Order: sequence, then C-alpha cells, then structure tokens
Amino acid sequence: MPAVALTDLANLFGIVKFYREAVAGGIKPVIGADVYLENASDPNKPFRLLLLCQSLEGYRALCRLLTRAYMEGQHSGRPCLEKSWFKGAVPGLIALSGAEEGDIGQALLAGNPALAEGLARGYRELFPGRFYVELQRTGHAFQEDHIHAAAALAARLDLPVVATNNVAFLRPEEFDAHEVRVCIQEGRVLTDPRRPRRYTPQQFFRSSAEMAELFADIPEALANTVEIARRCNLHLELGRPYLPDYPVPAGKVIDQVLREQAAVGLKARLGPMPDAERAARHGVYAARLDLELGVIIKMGFAGYFLIVADFIQWAKGNGVPVGPGRGSGAGSLVAWCLGITELDPIRYELLFERFLNPERVSLPDFDVDFCMERRDRVIEYVTARYGQDRVCQIITFGTMAAKAVVRDVGRALDHPYGYVDKLAKLIPHELEMTLDKALEQEPLLKERYEKEEDVRALIDTARTLEGLARNASKHAAGVVIAPTGLTDFMPLYCEQGSLQAVTQFDMGDVETLGLVKFDFLGLRNLTVIDKAVKNINARRAAAGMPPVVIDQLPIDDLQTYALIKSARTTALFQLESRGMKDLILRLQPDNFEEIIALVALFRPGPLQSGMVDDFINRKHGRARIKYPHPSLEPILKPTYGVILYQEQVMQIAQVLSGYTLGGADLLRRAMGKKKPEEMAQQRSVFVQGAEARGVNGKLAADIFDLIEKFAGYGFNRSHSAAYALIAYQTAWLKTHYPAAFMAAVLSADMDKTDKVVTMIAECRDMKLSILPPDINRCEYEFVPLGGGPHDAGDGGGSAAEDSANTAAGATPEAAQAILYGLGAIKGLGQAAIDSLLAARREAGPFRDLFDFCRRLDARKVNRRALESLLRAGALDSLGPHRAVLMASLGVALAAAERHSRDRQAGQSDLFGAAAQIPESPDLVPVPEWSEDQRLDGEKETLGLYLTGHPIARYAEELAHITDYTLAELRPTQDRTVVVAGLVVSLRTMQTRRGDRMAFVTLDDRSGRLELAVFSEFYLRYRDLLVKDNLLVVEGQVSVDEYTGGFKMSAEKIYNIDQARSVFGSRLVIELDAGAAGNGFVDELREILAPAARGPCPVYLRYHGAQADAEIALGEEWKISPTGAVIERLGRLAGERNVHLDYR
Repeated sequence: MPAVALTDLANLFGIVKFYREAVAGGIKPVIGADVYLENASDPNKPFRLLLLCQSLEGYRALCRLLTRAYMEGQHSGRPCLEKSWFKGAVPGLIALSGAEEGDIGQALLAGNPALAEGLARGYRELFPGRFYVELQRTGHAFQEDHIHAAAALAARLDLPVVATNNVAFLRPEEFDAHEVRVCIQEGRVLTDPRRPRRYTPQQFFRSSAEMAELFADIPEALANTVEIARRCNLHLELGRPYLPDYPVPAGKVIDQVLREQAAVGLKARLGPMPDAERAARHGVYAARLDLELGVIIKMGFAGYFLIVADFIQWAKGNGVPVGPGRGSGAGSLVAWCLGITELDPIRYELLFERFLNPERVSLPDFDVDFCMERRDRVIEYVTARYGQDRVCQIITFGTMAAKAVVRDVGRALDHPYGYVDKLAKLIPHELEMTLDKALEQEPLLKERYEKEEDVRALIDTARTLEGLARNASKHAAGVVIAPTGLTDFMPLYCEQGSLQAVTQFDMGDVETLGLVKFDFLGLRNLTVIDKAVKNINARRAAAGMPPVVIDQLPIDDLQTYALIKSARTTALFQLESRGMKDLILRLQPDNFEEIIALVALFRPGPLQSGMVDDFINRKHGRARIKYPHPSLEPILKPTYGVILYQEQVMQIAQVLSGYTLGGADLLRRAMGKKKPEEMAQQRSVFVQGAEARGVNGKLAADIFDLIEKFAGYGFNRSHSAAYALIAYQTAWLKTHYPAAFMAAVLSADMDKTDKVVTMIAECRDMKLSILPPDINRCEYEFVPLGGGPHDAGDGGGSAAEDSANTAAGATPEAAQAILYGLGAIKGLGQAAIDSLLAARREAGPFRDLFDFCRRLDARKVNRRALESLLRAGALDSLGPHRAVLMASLGVALAAAERHSRDRQAGQSDLFGAAAQIPESPDLVPVPEWSEDQRLDGEKETLGLYLTGHPIARYAEELAHITDYTLAELRPTQDRTVVVAGLVVSLRTMQTRRGDRMAFVTLDDRSGRLELAVFSEFYLRYRDLLVKDNLLVVEGQVSVDEYTGGFKMSAEKIYNIDQARSVFGSRLVIELDAGAAGNGFVDELREILAPAARGPCPVYLRYHGAQADAEIALGEEWKISPTGAVIERLGRLAGERNVHLDYR
C-alpha cells in the first residue's frame, strides 16, 4: 500500500504522529479531515464532506476552516463548516462529496437528482478540477442505491468518482468493542433497542486487494484513489524551530537588547556582595556571562530568553509568586541575570551546557512555576502582549486507564453499579497499572475472570479499549507562542460554549512541529508560601518589625535542619512522603547541599541500585569515601564520592578526558540511550582523551563503565537545587511560624477534604489548636490567631542570630490556634461565603439566627448552604444548640422573606419614618441532638469530627477491652496487646510475593497508630478494613522508623460487636420486682431469640422486697451481644440496668 490517508472526523488530532510514522515506514501520508457541513434545514443533522490537503497552502486552509468550525459553527457538539466559508478560501484542497452522508448523497437518496446536480455544480466551481464524487461500500443501508445514482450523476457532469473506506476499527473482530466505545461516548447502553446503529462490522481497515475486489465493477473509482494520492504532496518540515518574535525597541537589534539586559541584571545580582568579594569574583561571572551570551545569540535564541524574562518580571511586578526556576534552565547565568531563575549557577556549580548545548541544536525549555491561584493572569498577559491569534494553551488527551475503562465498559454493558464497582476496586491503585498487570497481581480478580463469564467478557472488552483516547482537555501547564498566526501551523479546538481554544496537537506534537512551548506550571507550594508570608508580614508590620523576605532566608538555620532531621516533614515540599521521611531519618541532612542530594536520591534508580545506601554510609563514616581518580575529588567531594548528578558525569568527562562541556552533554545523552555502537565510539574517545592526560587506559575504561552505570541514575542537579530551595523555605516557615504556615497549607487545599483532614491531624500533633467554624469570627480561609509575631528569623539573620532571638524569649508561635476556614465547609460556594462575609463587615457580627437570615442575600445563600453551616457548627453562636437552630431555620427564612418584602414595598410608620427592624420570633424548642447526630453533621460537612469523637461513647466499654490507649502505647517486644481505634485512612499494596497487604491508620482521640495487616491476615480481615469502622486489634507494637512513633503488626482484628463476644464474660440485666411483670419475660424472649446460640451467657440480677437473686439463663440463651441487642435490652430494662462484664 504506497499511500494512506488519515481523515479524522472534524479534527487533525493525530496527523503529526501519523505523518512521522508513515514517512519512517516508507508510506506516503495523505492528510485531511472528514468534516461536518452545515444543514440549514436541520442543524442537528449536518452533512459530511471529505477534505484532503494537496499542499502546505491547502493544509493551512484546512486549519483555518476547522478552527472556525470549532469557534463559530458548533451545533449539538458538532463543529460545522458553512459552505460560504469555502469561497476563495480553499486553494490546495481536494474535496470528496461525503458519499451517502453528504448533501449530494442525501439529495440523491431523497429522489431529487436536480438538487443533487445543482449542489455538484456548486462544488465544481468551489473546487475546480479538485472535486470527486465519493463512493463507499461498508454495509450501510441504501449504499448501493447511492452508488448507482452517484455514478450516473458523475457521468452526466463529467465528474470523477473515487472509492473510499470509512474505517472505524482495524480488524473485523474489534467491531463489538468499538460499539461499546460508541456507547461510552454517547452515554448509552449496548442493549438499548432505540440506540442508533451508525457503524457496521464491515468498517475495518481493508487491504488494497480487498478494496480492489469490493469495487471491481467500478475500476475508475479505484484508479482515482491513486490519482488523488499522486496529487496530494503536503510536506511538513518537522523539527525546524519556529521562534516567536520579541518586540524590540526602535533602532536596536534583539542581540543587543539581550546583552544590555543581562549586563544590567548581573550588576544588580552582584550588588549585595561585599566590595572585596565582588571585585575578586566579577571576572568569573563576566567571562561566564559572555560565553553564554555568545552561544545563545549564535543559536538564535535571544528572543526566547527575553520573552521568558519579560513575563516572569511582569509576574513578579504584579504580585504573582514565581518559583526559583527549575529544570536544567537553572544552570544558565544569563537566566539568573535576567531574573528567570533565582539560584546563582556559579555558586551552586550548575552547568549551562546541561541546558543549552552549543554542539547540539535543540530548543531551550524553561519550566517556570507560578502560584497556583494566579498563574492564569500571566497567561492572559502573554496572550495580550503577543496576540491572541499566536498564543494558545496546549491540548492533552485523557485515556481510558485500567480502573476507568472497567467502569466505562461495565456501564455500557448495563451491569449494576455495585457489580462493576467491586470489580474496579480489585484493580490495584498504582501508577501505570494495566488490566494485564492487575490480573497477574490480584488473585481474586484473576479467579473471577477465570470462573465468571460476564466478568471475562467485560474485562476482555476493556482490554481492547484500554489506553484509547477518551476525551480532550487543556494541558495543565503548556502554552505555545507562534511567530505568526497559530493556524499557519495547526487547527485549534474549543468546547461548545467555551471561548478558550486549545491546540489540536498535544505537547509532543507541538514540539515535533518546531514550535516553542512554554511551561506555565502552577505550584501549590508557592501559593502556600505566599499566603503564609503575607500573614506573617502583616503581623510583623503591626509590631513594627521588618518583613520576612522569603528569597533572602539564611540557608544555615539550625532549627530548620533540626525539624527536617526529625522527619516531621508533613506539608513540606518534596519532603512529606513516607519514603522520603525514611530517607531523611537515615541521612540526617545537615546542610543545604544535602537537601539537594535528598531530592536527587529519592527516585527508584538510586533507591534500588545501592547508591542511597552508599551515600548514607559514607556520610556517617560507616564506609570509606573513595574517588575513582584523584583529579575527580573536587567534583565528587560534595556527594562523598558518589556520582549523583548528571552534571558530575559531564564534569568527569571534561576533567579526566578533555571533553568540552558540550561534548560531555552528548556523552551523557548517549549513556542515557544506551545505543551499543554510539557507546563504543564514546568509550574510545573517553579512554584516548584520558590517556592523553596521563591516566592509565584500563583505569579510564573502568571509570567509563562506572559513570555509564550511574549516568542512568544521575539526576539533573539544577532541578534538584531549585526544588531543594522551595523545600527549605517551607521547612523554615513550619519551624518559625507553624500556625501561619499550617493555616496557609490548609487554605491551599480547602477543596480537598482528605488533605484538610490529614493536615488538621498534623496540626494537632504540632499542638496547634483548631478552633471550630464560627460565622462571627471566621474568614473564607484558615487564619492563625493569637500569640503575636515570632521573632525567630527575620529573613536576613544567621542561624546563630535566630537561635539567640528564640532564647531571648520571643513568643513561640506554636502556642497559637488556627481558626477554621469557611471555604472548607462542604456545600458552600465561594459566592455564598463572600456574601455573608460582606454582610458581617457591613453591619457587624450577627446577633441571632433571625438577624443572620435577614441580612443575607437569599439569591446567593440558599437553604442548603445554611444547613451546611449549621451542621458544621458555624452558627453555634446564634442559638442554644444546633437542633433548635435547625428546627427554627424555616421560621427564620420566612421572617427574613417578609422583612425583605416589606422593605421593598417601602413600608413606613405613621410619621413616615422607615419601619424598625422587627423583633425576632421565638426559636422553636426541640431536644438537643445526640452526640452521634452532632458528630455525623460535622463529618458530613467538614470531613472530620471536630467537637468530639464517635469513639467517645464506647470509652467505658473499651477501657475494659483494651490494654492501652494509643497515646499510652509502648513497644511490646514478644507479647501482644489490645488497642482500639477508628479507621481514618487505609492503603493497600502488593508484596514482593505478589500478595496484598494493608496499612491502616487508627485514631482513638488520644493519638494515632499505623497498623500493618500482612498478607496472611489481610484476606481474613479485609471486609473489616473500611474507613470510619471502629476496630479492636490485637498485635505486637514496635518503633516506627518513619515517624519516630509506634506501629503495630495486627494478628487479630474485631469490630465492636465481635469484640464484645470475644472479651465479654457475661451480660447482666438488673431487674427489680416492679419491672418484672407487664410482659417483661415475653419481650425479653423476643429480644434474645434472634441473638441466641452465641458465646456470651445472660444473667438476670433480681432485686425484690425481701431478697436479691442472680439467675443464669440456660445454655440455649447464650447470645452474641451486639450493639442492637444491648440497645433494645436497655429500652426494656433501663439503659443503666444492662451491662457487659469483661474478662
């Protein structure tokens, strides 16, 4: 097959990958699109037309047409072209009639040949010599009728005919799976008899021979496929850079502007240095700057640097926090001078050639982090500065991953939700999980797959669809800036109803095309730092203290390193995972260089290769520090002789073998690709260069093998250093301003309830009080309260000065509390919260429920929002208790509505004065909610229990069952103990043997404990391991190396009912003579009978006028003492008269 055309429906999503692979495979690629054409008589049923690109001119025309269809022509989610758009706008395009789905085909099938002929003449005028009548045979109804009529029409008008194959799937056996995919896309079920059947089993990819057989009766239709392929000669020049234009002042050239701005920036950067140091070092900086500028200008990238510097400086000048610059770009001194990055590359030994190699032309790529909440402002600035037609965010395609595809397929096959949900939950929640991997790893899934026909059919279908594109969305960071209109390069895509377009090519294809993409990354931690620093500096300003300048923190603060070394790093950037905490405890980092190393070490390669152990043992003196060659000591000394960074690989090649740094970067890249022929060549150059410098050839070969091994694990030092700086900043804030920092952390994640719950637990561990929500005190975000500013560290002092400040008696901020953020309450929107905060600011605190309802804007704060506030406890200050407030809410809303009507009517008293605010009606008296009701309301609206704990009502009972509270636990060595707690988090993982195990976090109000449930117990107890379950656990306790606390290995697990049966010795019912009659015995029998045949004996303790007696019921009345049974017995005999005795 010499040529293939790819014509997706109304898009060009796949053409770059298709073009590249076709050319590589020796096949001529033909590019086009099957487009929707507006149907004026019925916009919901558009016609079809096929457009193919003859040339670059035609490709650009198609890009413009498709973009316009998405921006202006959408009907029912279909982007439609209008025929009027073709006039004078379609050079270089070949048009095919759309077969029976085109407007000509529809006219022919409707028996209107005159209309069809008129339409065909119109297309012939729009596409002179480039219009074909399209014929298809794919098993659809009326296709033969269409072929006969269309062939006759073509003969009358002397138009060529062409055979096409509307391919929907590759192989015939994929038809059923394709139908399921269609159902997923349309939200239908496969068995729906009303579902439109738009595809047939014949729409598979046919070979040339199959097509020749299918159209043997119309040979000219086949011949014209070759003719069209011959006429279509679109050439896409992939890989050639198309750089955007930076606006240069009149009379200057862009290279001159870059040199001037870099020189000014260097002077400003070196300004704070002491005079003597600046004089001594200036020559080093100036030489490096001149070298980099020469490379950048020679490669034609001056404009790129200036564009990035421009939008970063705009962001900094407009209150948008910007990160220090990560990725290899931090190795550029020019970038540092222009303010793109914040790390001095000379001080931190970062290499420019790792970013921009003069010996290999590749586009530069700065990854820039912005505050998550204000990143879009920077994109808006760039769009306004360079032109809306040239700037666009980049598309990304969501795919059907393992869990999602099972759920999608199950829904399309009309299986019950619970059935599909159980199957999906059997798939391990791990990155890059596939259905094939899941079947290997999860025994229960494999068993069901092998034994249940429905499960096998569902999973086999899902395996066919797994990994296919499911939806298009906007990339989180990627933005492209083109030198001319974007439609010169690609069409744009837009959701119906949206005004924001994205490219139709994904990130990889944009780069393949040669356009420069910019990563506008949103980093939550920058938002956290910004919020915390603003709060801190407001308090410091009120106290007459200088502000904290986050970019000028001392990086040798002893208290900060003490916090990090203790692994109390929850909420710290890059340092908060369990694995990282383990690495911190082992490494015990003492300085910033070791924070950089932490970031580089915590990756699978170093962790699995022995590199981490080697690094740690050498640091602590447990292993000797060795260098492969004495000349390499200066390079490897900071990492104890371990080759940790990619830059070290480059420096070794430079020092030992005389490589240029550009050549050394090519060596590093070659080592990463591991191509044998390239490696053999590099080995020869490396050894020869080393021998020329007096190094033994065998030693040089051994060193080459060593760096080849570690090159695969080595990390980009520039990236590590940038992230280490942010990690250190968050650690410094947590150390010196814990309440302000944690309030900022909570505020940044208010929409993620699970994160809020986790961080509130961390606050409690830090002895920070979390005050409940209060409508008269709270703001939208979490706010630190009390204590005043903490003097430790003003952003410019040394570690010794900070320590002295603390010792001098500065109020420790750890004594503060944090006031709950209203934005973290579920069921409230920001508009509702803003409205009620505005009302409070305008007229002061709310007096009562009626005043509150009266002053709110009912259009923004509805009853559901009020109920959420009430159940969360935010209205507790407005009434006696929550039950009364809930019961009175309807009355208060009605009174507020009457007041609003009266005010709008202008009701006045007899003297013309405005009516007084009416007296508040009486609250509705109702009993107070039970503790369970109150706590359930908090859990529902806040995600956690704030004013109590469900375990509290079991406290007396659990005191008999358990040996310790979680706060009292100590390591048990070789004995087991019993504890209890509520399941607050749960995660499962696969062991090395392929079994499943679980880690469960228990909470009993006094503390938390991690429970390990190993595989031999996991299958037995998995049904009990459910979030919010109360568990009683027996096991051994040991020290948890991750947290410094304790952990338990579970051996037996019970729910509370099971625990009563196991640990209870008997159930006692106290009974006095007066209560013994009135059907007591019959009701007792009715309660005990369903619970009989259990392990727990029942005793009646009778208290009469003359005597007391204890009666043991017979063996047949032994019961299982569940909570439901005890509750019913309490209603019968009195709650205080029923109790369990424990062993």
